[in-house]
Amino acid sequence: MMYAVVKMSLMRKYILLALFVVTPGGFFFKFYSGPAEWWFNNYGAGLLYEVFWILVIFLFVPGRRYVRRVPVYVFAVTCALEVLQLWHPWFLQEIRSYFLGRALIGTSFVWWDFPHYAIGCVVGWMVIEGIVRRAERGAKWSGSSSSRWL
Repeated sequence: MMYAVVKMSLMRKYILLALFVVTPGGFFFKFYSGPAEWWFNNYGAGLLYEVFWILVIFLFVPGRRYVRRVPVYVFAVTCALEVLQLWHPWFLQEIRSYFLGRALIGTSFVWWDFPHYAIGCVVGWMVIEGIVRRAERGAKWSGSSSSRWL
């Protein structure tokens, strides 16, 4: 029981730490100006967008059984959002008129986003896999040392 509580606590701590790195990185990529600016603004930010959503969802449903599912679901939803960019009804245009709306649902369909979403999901999967492994090691270490004192 104690092992599971410590593991969940460590996982959430590591996820929040990763979010504190990925989120500013995504904004930096979105506003970067310099060499390969077009790639960082569009595709590099898209990679981190995938990682961000994987981390956010994994924050609420942590656990080894979700490590493979969450990236697949995020990939499916972001691909659906990409296709949704072909549709321009007034209410979506209104949402897209704000920065946060543009950042979340995008403005224009680009086929080249799909491979970058896939790469971002693989990176996100590797990140959460690393988080789970690190939390398991930390919980085992914590559990073994605390049991000596009981």
